[in-house]
Amino acid sequence: MATRVRKTNTEQKILETAAGLFHRHGLRGVGVDQVIADSGVAKSTLYAHFRTKDELIAAYLRRTDESWMGRLQAAAEAAGADPAERLVGLFDALLASFDRHGFFGCPFISAAVEAELDSKAHEATVAHTRRRQEWLTNLAGAAGAAEPAALAAHLGLLIDGALASGRLLQDRAVVDAAKTAARAAVLAQTPQHAGTAE
Repeated sequence: MATRVRKTNTEQKILETAAGLFHRHGLRGVGVDQVIADSGVAKSTLYAHFRTKDELIAAYLRRTDESWMGRLQAAAEAAGADPAERLVGLFDALLASFDRHGFFGCPFISAAVEAELDSKAHEATVAHTRRRQEWLTNLAGAAGAAEPAALAAHLGLLIDGALASGRLLQDRAVVDAAKTAARAAVLAQTPQHAGTAE
């Protein structure tokens, strides 16, 4: 048990270090040697946990998926019990992210641009997007959307667009505009909720 705890703690240390570096410098801008130096682990230790940089990036993205989905879901739930309100409220997670440390862009969009199509990193990015879209589709269906998948696709584009534009412009108004557009899309698909998704 103690060995597993040490292994988990070491993995977390490596992943936290890698996350900070990837966040600041991008996936291609960070080498394994830099992760080793900044985390203070031996090269053999890092490679015992992650055989390649691609595996390290994929693990970082899976960890980020859990964290980011948790934030989106928490923001949605904080908006109230009505699924239509939740579809709009989830954008507060983007606002909270910006207020916390500004926009550094979306790690999944970055990975989609930087990672090879046959890589584990690309696979983790696709898995995140599918998971998010499945959740949005289910929420849209619960809200009574006429076309839940279409509404979910629209909201997914607004999320991705807000993250990308936020990175470029460093302007909180980008997310406010995305949230306003999300509200309009939700109300257009769920007219029975007119006046509730405020």
